[in-house]
Amino acid sequence: MKSFVAKPNEIERKWYIIDAEGKTLGRLSSEIAKILRGKHKPIFTPHVDTGDFVIVVNAEKVVLTGKKLEQKAYRYHTGYPGGLREVPYSRLMEKNPERIISLAVKGMLPKNSLGRSMFKKLKVYKGTEHKHQAQKPEVYEI
Repeated sequence: MKSFVAKPNEIERKWYIIDAEGKTLGRLSSEIAKILRGKHKPIFTPHVDTGDFVIVVNAEKVVLTGKKLEQKAYRYHTGYPGGLREVPYSRLMEKNPERIISLAVKGMLPKNSLGRSMFKKLKVYKGTEHKHQAQKPEVYEI
C-alpha cells in the first residue's frame, strides 16, 4: 500500500471563525495552530501546507490564568546593542490584544518558510467585527 501525499494544488481550504471570549490563551492557540497546519484533516502531510484559514474574534476577551497578566512579559530585541525590550502582557492586552494570540500561535508553528505561509492564514480581530463575510466562514467550536 502506498502512502498518501497531498499535492498543493489539490487542497481545498475552508474558513473557520473562532470566538476567543472566555477561552484560555494556550488552549485556544494550540487549537488554532492545529487548524492552520491541517492536522485536523485526514489528508495531513507534514511538508505541505494543508491547513485552513482561521478568523479569531474577541481577542481582547482571552483569558490568562494565574498571575500571568502581571508577571508574563513579551521580549524582543531591536537589533541594536542593549536593545532588549520587555513589554508586560497587561500593557500588551490594553494596546494590542490581537498580538498576544498571534505571538502564541506563531510559536506553535514550524520555524521555516512553511510555518510563515501557514501563519499568513490567521486573521485576528479585537472585537466581533471582521471583513471576511464573503468567504462564508464556519463557526469552529473548541
